[in-house]
Amino acid sequence: MKKVITYGTYDLLHQGHINLLRRAKALGDYLIVGVTNDNFDRERGKLNVKNNVLERVEAVKATGLADKIIIEDYVGQKIDDIQRYDVDIFTVGSDWVGKFDYLNEFCQVVYLPRTEGISSTMLREEQDDEVRIGICGAGRIARRFPKEAAVVSSVNVCTVYDINPAQAEHLIRQTGDDSAAPSIQCSSSFEELVEQVDAVYIATPHLSHYEQAKYALQHGKHVLCETPLTLCEAQARELFEMAETKQLVLLEANKTAYCPAFNHLITMIKSGLIGEVVDIEASESKVWGDPTLRELDPHQAGGSFYELGSYPLLPIMRLMGTEWENLNIYSRMENGVDIYTKGVMRYAKAVCSFKVGLGVKTEGNLVISGTKGYAYVPAPWWKTDYFELRYEDQNQNKKFFYKWDGEGLRYEIQEFISCIYNHRLFSARLRPAESIAMARAMEQLTKHNHFMEI
Repeated sequence: MKKVITYGTYDLLHQGHINLLRRAKALGDYLIVGVTNDNFDRERGKLNVKNNVLERVEAVKATGLADKIIIEDYVGQKIDDIQRYDVDIFTVGSDWVGKFDYLNEFCQVVYLPRTEGISSTMLREEQDDEVRIGICGAGRIARRFPKEAAVVSSVNVCTVYDINPAQAEHLIRQTGDDSAAPSIQCSSSFEELVEQVDAVYIATPHLSHYEQAKYALQHGKHVLCETPLTLCEAQARELFEMAETKQLVLLEANKTAYCPAFNHLITMIKSGLIGEVVDIEASESKVWGDPTLRELDPHQAGGSFYELGSYPLLPIMRLMGTEWENLNIYSRMENGVDIYTKGVMRYAKAVCSFKVGLGVKTEGNLVISGTKGYAYVPAPWWKTDYFELRYEDQNQNKKFFYKWDGEGLRYEIQEFISCIYNHRLFSARLRPAESIAMARAMEQLTKHNHFMEI
């Protein structure tokens, strides 16, 4: 029996895909089709937002042409698959001529002609259903947004507003120098920006988030808001309730929450690979000596916990839930802000701790301890691209490597746009209850509840 294997994204499955699969099927007796995973497909320069991998697998299955369907997850998998399934012929479309010649060492490589005049890209363009996004706030993080958005399909970053027009102009000039990012206009007010777009990305100082997100939601716009969403539990709850009532997407822009490697880690821990989790330690720190920075300004909600706290809280919330029994906070204060904060959270059957600092340096790793072993993610763990599962028997230890693309904002943008297209009001990767709980923890610092200055 002659086995044939081919790979593709198969988003917006069309006649061109079907024709290619028929030609591949005709090359042998048994056809294996590899469907690229949501976060692996980068060969066409776009992250898919419309059809997730399970939907695309079902679309290929419905053609009746595939004898076996597999998911492509990692670089080098084609060689592994060819050897695993004893493949005779590898085939792809002729637009990849020469790209996969290296596979001739393992099997015959055949490039098939594509159907002229049709492609997924053309279908996306014909549908003309891009999400128009406006950027509110043009600081350091927002300047990364246009280039990151350019690699996510169906996104049009069309306008920016900043209370300081020079900041907005700087972002626009910077974007103009980058051929990978779209051209952006400048809005004269936040209200004008909201009127011009379908969705708003809020990257202003923390104290502005609530009012701006509320205004955008009231006017029927989806909202992606930089972390922390708010510093008050009631405000966070109000915003999510409003979004649900109006059938709008509200997402907190915590890039780690949507990172493929971090989500794989959480899935593995929840599956019991290190046993029952009894302890989590997460740290993040930077040493910023300039007291004029917004991040160190008490009048703009500066400080270590407000600025960094949502990241170490993330793995705790994802694994242990949002109903802790007790949270004790210990902070070193200078000029009205915490330059270092340590929190100890007690759950019914676990204890978790986090450390954040803007004036104290600490090792920024993540350790999740369980009854069978532990997970170790080295610094900077919040940009997860590598982690280990470690056991008493070191022969059982496993290492996992991933690719962290760009600045990481593309992952949160992809999830945001995917939620909009697929009418999902929240993401399972950072649920409303978790964002609300993070706001509750930060409010505890504001009110100095169970707080001790060190």
